[in-house]
Amino acid sequence: MTPRPPLVIALAAWTAVGIAATWQPWAWVLWQWGGVLIAGVALADLLALRRLPDPLLRRHMGRTLPLGVWSPVRLEVGNPSAQTLRLRVHDLHPAAFAARGLPVELRLPPGGQTEVQYRLSPPERGDFPMTGCAVATRSPLGLWVRTRCLPPTQTLRVFPNFAEISRYTLLAANDQLAQLGVRRLQRRGSGAEFHQLREYREGDSLRQIDWKATSRMRKVIAREYQDERDQRLLFLLDCGRRMRHRDAAQGRGHLDEALNALLLLAYVAVRQGDAVGLMTYGGPRRWFAPRKEPATVNRLLEAVYDLQPSLEAADPLAAARTLLAAMPRRALVVILTNSRDEDQEGLEQAAQLLRRRHLVVVADLREAALDRALEAPIGNLEEALRFHSVHGWLAQRQRHQERLQHLGIQSLDLLPAQLPIALVNRYFDIKRAGLL
Repeated sequence: MTPRPPLVIALAAWTAVGIAATWQPWAWVLWQWGGVLIAGVALADLLALRRLPDPLLRRHMGRTLPLGVWSPVRLEVGNPSAQTLRLRVHDLHPAAFAARGLPVELRLPPGGQTEVQYRLSPPERGDFPMTGCAVATRSPLGLWVRTRCLPPTQTLRVFPNFAEISRYTLLAANDQLAQLGVRRLQRRGSGAEFHQLREYREGDSLRQIDWKATSRMRKVIAREYQDERDQRLLFLLDCGRRMRHRDAAQGRGHLDEALNALLLLAYVAVRQGDAVGLMTYGGPRRWFAPRKEPATVNRLLEAVYDLQPSLEAADPLAAARTLLAAMPRRALVVILTNSRDEDQEGLEQAAQLLRRRHLVVVADLREAALDRALEAPIGNLEEALRFHSVHGWLAQRQRHQERLQHLGIQSLDLLPAQLPIALVNRYFDIKRAGLL
């Protein structure tokens, strides 16, 4: 129970009258009767507030929230009493979440019900408790306020933002993949699984002509091929300290961007009939055995949604040895990392070790600040030195990429925002070339 401003003002005035009574005898009687009146009214109002029941609350929101997206929340507030309730409602969301639309002042008639709508935006993935709802109830005369924490309580699960997956699903259904930047080229020639026979089209290879079907149908018939299915794609995800970097422009960490790309490519691969798996290193250890059923992406989400980058130094070579023992069958292994000069030797050794059995793609993320430093104008010596150092650093990364390619390892050196579509395109290139 907390006194409100009207009661505080009344007590202040009563105190002032008491001070004046030391000089004016007539004020003594006013001070005594004023104290009795204020105490009686305040006590009666307090007892009335204690008799008021708590409002009924019910929260409606999604079971999971996407990272960095404003998600709607609805609170149903009901008055079970025969008196009017004046309330101030504040849902106790996690402190790190951004909120719009809270707190809310309400006036509920007897037996009335209303709905409060607000929005939440989570800044990171994982499990977050909502400890209830703080409700401040005002007394009938407005002299007191009672604040209580009321149910419902629940745990929020924040998943990676899967908007790219939803968008891919919609565009794939409408055969508009090019809007995402995904290149889907028709296969020419052989080297893949047979799909069907069809009429010969301009641009088809002569090797595609099925002469027996042509003679039987008395028109030129060609074989159509599709990408090979029942292959394996496995992600080797770095969760070490390098992946803690967060680009100021995007507001998301490198691990968050890597997870978005991983989930998009996993969805694409499952649609292609391939099995998808995951292994993490450099932090929390997770193993997700390759599978290709329709629920694979949802299960993968469950396995990675709470991953956070650690403070450890990642050891890709040790991870490669573990992966070789766990994956005897040939697969496409995609290493998602962010390397520095001192990490590159270990990364090369890991990629070489995996290449003995698997096809390896190294996706090495770089900070957007490096590109912005090269684009910034040069006006003094300090800016010139910064440009020179950044240029040298990027040249070193380029030499590292060239060494990987010379060893027969495919590599990508790109910004986190470029990763999702670049990975999907590289996957299609590998499938189209029949490299697995």
